[in-house]
Amino acid sequence: MQTLSRLRTEMETWQGLETRLAELGDLAQLIEEEPDDQIEAEIAQAAEEIDAQLARERFKLLLNGEHDAKSAIVSIHAGNGGVDAMDWTEMLQRAYMRWAEAHGYTVELLDEMPGEEAGLKSTTFSVSGPYAYGYLRGEAGSHRLIRLSPFDAAHRRQTSFAKVEVMPDIGDSPIEITVRPEDIEVDTFRSTGKGGQHLNKTDSAVRIRHKPTGIVVTCQNERSQIQNREMAMRVLKSRLYELEIEEREREAARLKGAHVSADFGSQIRTVTLHPYTLVKDHRTNVEQGDTVSYLNGEMDRFIEANLTARAGEAALV
Repeated sequence: MQTLSRLRTEMETWQGLETRLAELGDLAQLIEEEPDDQIEAEIAQAAEEIDAQLARERFKLLLNGEHDAKSAIVSIHAGNGGVDAMDWTEMLQRAYMRWAEAHGYTVELLDEMPGEEAGLKSTTFSVSGPYAYGYLRGEAGSHRLIRLSPFDAAHRRQTSFAKVEVMPDIGDSPIEITVRPEDIEVDTFRSTGKGGQHLNKTDSAVRIRHKPTGIVVTCQNERSQIQNREMAMRVLKSRLYELEIEEREREAARLKGAHVSADFGSQIRTVTLHPYTLVKDHRTNVEQGDTVSYLNGEMDRFIEANLTARAGEAALV
C-alpha cells in the first residue's frame, strides 16, 4: 500500500506538470494574438516554477537503487575527540533532523545515549517518507569538525569526529508469515511415544515439510491429527519467522557496509569553524563558506552533488 501510494503521487505530479504546460501553451497562443504584458509576466513566472519542479523530479530518477524509495534509519556515533566529539554528534543530529523536517519527512527519535559532560555518545532516529534513504545514504561515513573547543579552558583548537550510519527501513512492524498450501507436504503416521491406546493406534501424528526452505516439523503429542497439525503449523511459522529475522539482519549488515572508523584520514566531509568557516565534501570537492545554514539543515547542495557523482560513476561501469 505504501508503494502504491508513492507511485500514485508520482503519477499525479507528472500529470499535473503536463496539464500546467498545456495551459501555458494555450495562454502563449492567446498573447501572440492579443499581447498583454501582465499575462506574459505570469506565464514567465509559471514557466520558471515548472522548470524548477521538473529539475527536482528529474533528480529523483537518480534514486533508483533497490531500497532508495524507502524510509531511513540514521545512527550517529561520537568518534575521536572526547567531549567535543559528543557535542559534534548532537550538532549533526540536529542538522539532519532539521533537513528531514524541512523536506516534509517525519522524524522519530529511537535511541539516545547522552555524554557524561555534554552532547551525545550516540543517537538513532528514523526519517520516514518516500526516498528518505535514497537521499541520505550518501551521508554515511566519518564527519569531521574543526573549531575552538568550548570545553577547553585554554580555548584551543580541537578536531573531532562523528560516524554517520544510514540504513533503509526494511520493516519495523511485526513480520507476517504466510505459508502457502502448495509450499508444504503433510504426512501423517502413528505416534510412537507414550500417550495411550488412541495415540498409538491412529495416524494422529503429523509431519510437515516446507519445500522452499527444507524445514521439517513433526508433532505427535496431541490426541488428534487436527491438533497436531495446528501445533506443527505454529512451530513451522515460528521457524520461518526466525529465518526472516536472520535474513533481515544479514541484509542490514550488507547495506551498512564495511566498518568505517571515525578518526583522522577517514572523513567524507569537514566542517571548519576556525580559523575560517568552510564546509567541504572530500568526495566531490563541493564546498561553501556558510556553515551556519549547513548546521541548520541546509545541506541539499552536498547531498545532491554526491548523488549526481555516484550516478555518473555507475554509468561508467
